[in-house]
Amino acid sequence: MTDLMVQERQAEILRRLKQDGRVLAASLAAEFRISEDTIRRDLRDMAHAGLCERVYGGALPVSQGATTLTQRMSVASERKKSLALAALALIPQRSAVFFDAGSTNLAIAEALHEDLMVTAVTNSPAIALMLAEKPLVEVILIGGSLDRVVGGVVGARAIEAMSVIRPDICFVGTCGIDADGGLSAFRLEDAAFKQFVCGRSRRVIVAATREKFDATAPYAVAAAGQYHCLVTEPGVHAHRLAPLREAGCEIIEAGSSEGRKTGRD
Repeated sequence: MTDLMVQERQAEILRRLKQDGRVLAASLAAEFRISEDTIRRDLRDMAHAGLCERVYGGALPVSQGATTLTQRMSVASERKKSLALAALALIPQRSAVFFDAGSTNLAIAEALHEDLMVTAVTNSPAIALMLAEKPLVEVILIGGSLDRVVGGVVGARAIEAMSVIRPDICFVGTCGIDADGGLSAFRLEDAAFKQFVCGRSRRVIVAATREKFDATAPYAVAAAGQYHCLVTEPGVHAHRLAPLREAGCEIIEAGSSEGRKTGRD
């Protein structure tokens, strides 16, 4: 195997990481007709170069804790658009909606219909600019100190600004979903801001790709019983969704004909 062929193979692996959000060593080995040991060596070398994150059985894109919002926007973008389309049905006319900083929430903001009239609140300048293109959307941008990694404003001033707002719906972002269905974040002030907004919102919704079930972050945001709805993709193992169902969380699979699995008043 020449160096050029190795480089081409690794470039293709990177492309698939951006497109799909993860790769599996066994699947790549079968498709490339090489051994799993060779693929694992590729993934190890790529991880050492900071190009991916090794996990059991394959690899994920570089952890969100080390990437900016702009970089995260390019990962699994088509799948995030699918989640956004499923989330749109949850937004009623004339509601107050909070959009937390995050690439999937940015996709939801982009997908809003032109005839939808809502008051949109966000701590993300990128989301605010996207919403400003919607003619019937009133945009409230929370001010304060911008965290470049989060892609949004967090901290005491942001919490103070949110203290006079009570959203009908909160699309909260998460960096990981643990085995008990809890949401988490990589940065302490981001987690504190998310907690506060969730506590002030009448309905809390999470739109998350299936990789979030493979990620862990150190700061707790909300337990399974503290958010009302999860919009995710087909393919999440049933045992990972069981704690959410037991807590009464509504689960929606984007693109699924079955639609909503469970409900909570």
